[in-house]
Amino acid sequence: MHDYGKAFRLDGKVALITGAARGLGAEIARAFSQAGAKVMVTDVADHGAANTAGAVRKAGGIAEHMVHDVTSEAQWEAAVAAAIGKLGGLDVVVNNAGVETGALVAQCTLEDFRRIQDINVTGTFLGIRTAIRAMSPGGPAGKGGSIINMSSVAGIIGVTAHGAYGASKGAVRTLSKAAAVECGRLGTGIRVNSVHPGLVSTAMGTQLLDGLVSLGLAPDRAAADAAILALHPLGKFGEPYDVACGALYLAADASRWVTGSELVIDGGVAGS
Repeated sequence: MHDYGKAFRLDGKVALITGAARGLGAEIARAFSQAGAKVMVTDVADHGAANTAGAVRKAGGIAEHMVHDVTSEAQWEAAVAAAIGKLGGLDVVVNNAGVETGALVAQCTLEDFRRIQDINVTGTFLGIRTAIRAMSPGGPAGKGGSIINMSSVAGIIGVTAHGAYGASKGAVRTLSKAAAVECGRLGTGIRVNSVHPGLVSTAMGTQLLDGLVSLGLAPDRAAADAAILALHPLGKFGEPYDVACGALYLAADASRWVTGSELVIDGGVAGS
């Protein structure tokens, strides 16, 4: 008989979460720790990463942190090595670090477009590649594991004033599928999946809503809130908890037969 309670536990696992100074990354770190994982918290903002790791430890968990620019190959190698060296292995990598800048396609600067692709796509690519090398048989962790890539509902459907962001998250979606197929067929024991949130009540979500006003697409913040809320059939924005629960499922053995999938956590936006 299966132990379904154990299936959703992460006892004995080590997880590396990027962009974990705040928002979804910080909440995922807390969720994983509560489920029994040791967590390596990384972010370009050292103070924020330290705060997240400190909060995890204060709650009784085991956490380390480090500064990590996800666009740097060397820093990815250092982060993975630190997780293995300080926490004893690597079983889960969450590629959560990302940026968003609202702009109509006709007005988006090349500089902004390239910056978004570099962080959201290149950063995720480097995370996938480094994780595969570490977690595959013969690698320094070598036991397989789960790679979770944070995409967006904007990677599935078009969203006004978020063409560059949507392009980056669409790339994350298909890159995840390609990596999943490769890892499965090559017998690495590594699963790769993407997560697609709708609007979540975080600093990035607030930035999106404020951006609609600054771009003249909504007369004020209340109108922006109402317009975006109307896209969500469940009638409310998501909370970091909602997305962290999905990541927890993909990290745990409960999802052992799940790879190359899109976990859409969007209040019904993509289905409406």
